[in-house]
Amino acid sequence: MFQQSKKFMVYLRAKTVKSDQYLYLVKSVWDSKKKTSKQEIIKYLGKAAEVVKDDIPVDYRNDSKILSVLSKYNPKDIKKREEASKISKTQLYKKLTRGDIKQSLKIYQEYVKIFNDSDFFEKILKPVMYKIGDDWATGKISIATEHVASNVAQTLVKIIMDQVTGNANKKKVVICVPFGEEHRLGCDVLETYLSTKGFKVYNMGTSMPTESILNFIYYNKPDVVLLSITLEDNLLAGQRLVKKIKGQFDIPILVGGYATQGENIPKFEAKIMSDITLEEVPKILKNI
Repeated sequence: MFQQSKKFMVYLRAKTVKSDQYLYLVKSVWDSKKKTSKQEIIKYLGKAAEVVKDDIPVDYRNDSKILSVLSKYNPKDIKKREEASKISKTQLYKKLTRGDIKQSLKIYQEYVKIFNDSDFFEKILKPVMYKIGDDWATGKISIATEHVASNVAQTLVKIIMDQVTGNANKKKVVICVPFGEEHRLGCDVLETYLSTKGFKVYNMGTSMPTESILNFIYYNKPDVVLLSITLEDNLLAGQRLVKKIKGQFDIPILVGGYATQGENIPKFEAKIMSDITLEEVPKILKNI
């Protein structure tokens, strides 16, 4: 059940809430001064019956003892989800790059019959869009194909958004990007998911001048700002935007997106969300 390292051991911990079990990847760190060990959560993995190998951070993903423990939680359901996820990702990649919105929507509809919206966004759409971006960067697909796929993905998210029936009775959230950031799919996914959880969401995912964002915050008085950054080249622009917002408003700011998963992240006057699942975002917002 443990993965040994020089400084700590890593293992899975289960917590039962209302008859359901939830898994956490935790590490046991030795405190030499107190001469005792303490547990620290590395990552919340989700409902035990739905956690699969890909949910484990890559550094621990192939540890045989961790995978052995994971397989004990409803192995048939796990196998079913892994197979469904693999097929759905392959199919969605093909349909998005071919510009087929009808079949892309069908893949979503079939997937959520078994699982849920957050799983589709987190386990299917996000990795597929990352692969499309990587394939364009390495020359496997053309820039035209990448644009077609991105546009279809955005349309797909909007169609799903139209089906949302959540009641806006929680906090007001502004979602925005720094000036120059043209990738807005992450913003659309966040808007859809948070809306289903009852948040009032203002999606400003289109790149716009900083002054326009500041004016919007002033007049609408949101409870929190979520800043999405996809390209590493836009990290400094994001850093400047956060500084501008903090200079005028006493408001919590969360920064996430693909660019925040790199190693050379500049210092932000905000909380960086580099390795969290979509399901964790409402919980973080609730505690702000």
